[in-house]
Amino acid sequence: MAKSLVVVESPAKAKTINKYLGKDFKVVASMGHIRDLPKSKLGVDVDEGFAPAYEAIPGRKKVIKELRAAAKNATDIYVATDPDREGEAIGWHLASELGGKKKKIHRLTFNEITKKAILEALEHPGDIDQQMVDAQQARRVLDRLVGYKLSPLLWDKVRRGLSAGRVQSVALRLVCDREEEISRFKSEEYWHIFARLAADQPPEFDAKLTKKDGETIAVGNEAESKVVLDAVADASFVVSKVATKERKKSAAPPFITSKLQQASKMPVKRTMMIAQQLYEGIELPGEGAVGLITYMRTDSTRVSAEAIDDARNHIASTFGDDFVPKKPNTFRTKKNTQDAHEAIRPTSMQYGPETVKPHLSREQYTLYRMIWNRFVASQMLPARFDDTTVDIDAAAYTLRVKGSVLKFNGWMAAHGLAAEEKADEVASPTGDANGQDDAVSGALPAMQPGDRLELKQLRPEQKFTQPPPRFSEATLVKELEENGIGRPSTYAAIIGVLQAREYVEKIEGRFKPTRLGSLVTDLLAKSFDDILAVEYTRDLEESLDKIEGGDADYRSTIENFYGKFSVDLTQAAKSMPNIKAEGLPSEEVCDKCKSPMVVKVGRFGMFLACSSYPDCQNTRELETADTGPDEEAEACENCGKPMVVKRGRFGQFLACSGYPDCKTTRKLIATKEGLAAAKPDQMLDEKCPRCESNLVIKHGRFGEFTACSSYPKCRYVKLKPTGVACPKDGGDIVERKSRRGRAFYGCSNYPDCDFTLWNKPLIEPCPECKAPFLVEKVTKRHGRQLLCHKEECDYVRSEELAAV
Repeated sequence: MAKSLVVVESPAKAKTINKYLGKDFKVVASMGHIRDLPKSKLGVDVDEGFAPAYEAIPGRKKVIKELRAAAKNATDIYVATDPDREGEAIGWHLASELGGKKKKIHRLTFNEITKKAILEALEHPGDIDQQMVDAQQARRVLDRLVGYKLSPLLWDKVRRGLSAGRVQSVALRLVCDREEEISRFKSEEYWHIFARLAADQPPEFDAKLTKKDGETIAVGNEAESKVVLDAVADASFVVSKVATKERKKSAAPPFITSKLQQASKMPVKRTMMIAQQLYEGIELPGEGAVGLITYMRTDSTRVSAEAIDDARNHIASTFGDDFVPKKPNTFRTKKNTQDAHEAIRPTSMQYGPETVKPHLSREQYTLYRMIWNRFVASQMLPARFDDTTVDIDAAAYTLRVKGSVLKFNGWMAAHGLAAEEKADEVASPTGDANGQDDAVSGALPAMQPGDRLELKQLRPEQKFTQPPPRFSEATLVKELEENGIGRPSTYAAIIGVLQAREYVEKIEGRFKPTRLGSLVTDLLAKSFDDILAVEYTRDLEESLDKIEGGDADYRSTIENFYGKFSVDLTQAAKSMPNIKAEGLPSEEVCDKCKSPMVVKVGRFGMFLACSSYPDCQNTRELETADTGPDEEAEACENCGKPMVVKRGRFGQFLACSGYPDCKTTRKLIATKEGLAAAKPDQMLDEKCPRCESNLVIKHGRFGEFTACSSYPKCRYVKLKPTGVACPKDGGDIVERKSRRGRAFYGCSNYPDCDFTLWNKPLIEPCPECKAPFLVEKVTKRHGRQLLCHKEECDYVRSEELAAV
C-alpha cells in the first residue's frame, strides 16, 4: 500500500515524528545535506552569474538512492527539514532529487516536534521558500569564493594546509586585536579606602570613601591613602544623607541561540548538540520520544500566545496569582532579527525539569532546566528591592554605602535561589571597569541624618587597573553577536575552525592567538582590509538578510563583493611577502654558520631556520614569552644539559638539548601567565595501597597530585581526605577536581557511591538537626559561613576567614 513520504534530516527526528503520523506515513532521514559544492574545485561559475555547480556528497549517494526508492511509490512527498535557511536549502536539494513533473513536493515547517505542531503543519503544507534558499546559497558561495581563493594564496606564501574564511578570519582578527590591547595595556595603581562603621543597631557595615569637599576623589598611591587615613582617623563619622527608593528588576527574555550559548557552562558546540537532542526527542516511559524544547536556532524572543497562556497558568498554580502580571510580558526585538521562529522554550508545561530528570543525562537536564527556568521567569512580575544610599561625612571627606533589601522576589522564585542569594545576584555594585564602585551591603541598620557612627576599622586596599580579558567561548560568541558577524548557528563552527587550524590556543578556558594566527591575520589585514573589517562583514550579513526578505537578489549581492575582492586578490599575489621561500627576518644569528636566522612556518608551527639554506640546514624552535622557562635555561634532571622548547604533533614541550643521547622530555602546561614547564615527578617512599609500588608526585593540568608510579598498569590516585564520613555508605569524603579544575567533594567509593558536595565538609554536627557534618561556604558578600548540608535545615553561622 502506498504511503506518504516525510523526509527529515536526522534519524532521531524521524523516530519522534513517525510516532505522531501513524501507518499512512513513512518518515525517513536524509542525514543532513545530500548535495554540496565539489571539494576538488571552486564549483562556482563566476562568468555565468555565479551559478553553483552542486554534486552529490560522496557519503550520501547510498542515502539518495534509498530516498529515491522510497519516493517512487509515495502518494505525497513532504520535506520537513529544519525551519531555517540551512533546512530550507536541504529541502530544496531534496526536492530536486526526489521531485519531478508528476510529483509535487510539499514543505512542512514547525517550531517544535509535538503531535499538535506536526499535525497542524500537515494541514497547512507550503512550498520551498526560494528567497531563503537564495540567501543560504549566497552565504555558501561567498564563503567558497573567499575560502578557495584566499587559502591557496596562503599555501603559496606561507605553508600548505592553512585556511582563510570570510567569517573565520574576522573572528580571528577579534582575538588578535584583543591580544594586542592586552600587550599594550599599562596597569595603573589606585586605592580604595573603607571604614567599618556601626550604628546604634546592628549590623556593622563598610562605607567607601567617595568625595573630598564635595568633589569626587581618586586615591592614586599609598602616600595619598595615608593622608586620607590620618585626616579621618580621629574624625567624627556623621550621617549626612539617607535616600531610599524602590527598584524593580525585570526578568530576562527567553533564550535565543546566542544567549543560550553564552549562559551554558559547556563549549558552544556541545551546547548545540545537547539542545538538538532535546529538540528532536527524548524517550519518556509510556510516551516514546518527546521533543522537549522548540527549535534551538533562533534570534527571536517572540513566544506564541498559547505558550504564554500555559506559562501564566503554570506560574499561578506553582507560585500564586501574585506572581502573574496583568498583561503578558513582551520583549523588544533587535534590528535584523529573523523572526521566523519563537524563542527557545519548553514545548509543554507538563514536562517539568524534575519530572523528566530521570530520563535525561546530566548535561541534558542542566540545559533543559536553564531553558525552563528562563522561560517561566520571563512571564513573571519584576523583583522589587528597597535600595538605600547613605552618605557619611568625616572631616572634609564623604563616604558612601548602598544597601539593598529584597521586598518581593517575583521572577527570581522561578530560579529556586534563597532570597539573600537573589539579592546578591542583582544588587551588583555600580562602577567602571577599574573597580571604582560604591560599597554595597545587604540590609543596613536604621539611620537618620545627624546620626553619629562608631568607627571600628579603617582599611586601605591597593588596586591596579586590569587589561581587558581574553575571550572565552561565551564572550567571543557575545562579541560576534554584538558585531553582527555570522549567525548563531555558525558560531560553533567558527570557533572550531580557529582551534583546528591552530590559529588560537586555549589557556585556562580563554583564547590566545598563536604566532601562526597572528601572522595570518597580519598578512590578510594588509591586503584584504575590507574582508577583515567588522563593519564590512556586518553589512554583508545584512545583505543576506535582504535576499531572504526579497529586498536584494543573489547575483548582484555576490557581484558587488567579488568585484573588489578579485582586484585585491591579484594585488596580494604580488605584494604579500613569500614567507615560504624567504621567511621573515629575525634578530637571531645561526649558531653554526653565523648567518641571519629567518622565521618560517612548518607542520608544527613557526620556527627559526638559517637563511643560508640549503648550505646550512640549522633550525631552532622559535622562543616565545609564553613558553615559561626563565632567562636561565632549565637543566635536564638526567644529564644536566639545558632543556629547550620543541614542538611536536601534540604541541610544545621541553626536551633535553642533548638529544638523541638524552631523551628526557617534560610537558608544558597552560597557566594564567601562559605555558609553564611541568615539575619533574618526585618519587615518594610511601607505597601504593593497591599494588605496593612507590607513589609519585606528578604535575597535571590542575596542579600537583599523587599517584602510583606504575601507571598505566595501576591507576591509583591519592585523594585528599576531609575526615568526614559519607552519609550514604560510610566511605571517606575526599577532595576531587572537576573537568574544569574546580574543587568538589565526593565519596571515595565512587562510582559505587555518587554522593557529592560543592562546599567543603567539616567534622562538626549541626546544632539544630544533628546532621553529622556542616559545610563551609565562602562568598564575597558574607565571607566564611558554616551551614548544615541538609537542604531542609536552615542552620547557618558566620565565621572569620582563617589567616593565610
